[in-house]
Order: sequence, then structure tokens, then C-alpha cells
Amino acid sequence: MSPERDLFANFERMRREMDELFGDVFGAAGLTSRRNGFSPAVDVFYADAPPRAIVHAELAGIDPDDLGLEIEGRELTMTGHRRAADAEGRVYQQLEIEHGPFRRTIPLGADVVAEQAKATYQDGILRVELPLAGPEQRTRTVPIERGRPRRSGRALGEGGEPDS
Repeated sequence: MSPERDLFANFERMRREMDELFGDVFGAAGLTSRRNGFSPAVDVFYADAPPRAIVHAELAGIDPDDLGLEIEGRELTMTGHRRAADAEGRVYQQLEIEHGPFRRTIPLGADVVAEQAKATYQDGILRVELPLAGPEQRTRTVPIERGRPRRSGRALGEGGEPDS
């Protein structure tokens, strides 16, 4: 067998190893290195009737008890942990499902009413509904107080007495 033939026979294995190497360095799309956990994919959209922001997060394989949500201003922060599968007795050919802790802050494009937020978890998708805050009343009627009329021709000093 010629050396050129051996080189091409190992080319596919080399390509896979390079993909694994660069995958760990740069991370897959939307994911960070396994050593640092991962960042779940999210969709954010707005709906009417009632007006609300809706966030869908892809969190398959995560126990809802391992999730946390926090709303501060115009940001929704999700935290959680995907537990690693028990690898005992397994010999992996491919390992792509990321595990470990995550923390993801999602900027929202509008003010929300944090106290009325609702979250549901079904089929690996976390759905968070955040009612939009109504527009604040921008006009305000300012009452006008009536003061004592000034006496003409004389300035009043402290205590309201005419200056001499």
C-alpha cells in the first residue's frame, strides 16, 4: 500500500478531530465551551391582546427545579444547570449535548410588569410571558395656589411688612 493511500484513508478521521478541536475552542453556534456550561437558544417576540413580551428558551433535558428567572428593569435573566448524563459503561462516538451551569440575560425592548410575569415549561421549552407596562400618563394638571395680593408701590419685607 502506498503512503498516499494511507494519508487519504485517515483524512476523514483527521477532519473529525479538527472539528472537535475547533469546536471546543470556538464553541458551536450559540454555545460556549463545555468547561463554562452553555447558553440556551432563545426567541423573543411581542404579542397583542393583552400586550406582552414572550420569551421561548430551548432547555431540553433540564429539570424545571434547576431553573431560575429574575426580572430587573428591561432584562430577563435565566439561570440553571443541565446535569451530565451518567457516562458509566458508555463509550461515546459523538458527544454534542452541552451540560453544566448557564446564565443568560435577555434584553427586552419594552418596560414590563415584573409582578405579573408567568412561566411554563413543556416539552423542553421554557415560555415566559411578561405583560408590557402601560404608557405612563404624561400630562398632569398642576393646581395653582392663590397667594396674597401685593400692595402696589411698596415692596414687602420679611414678615410681610412694608419696607420703610
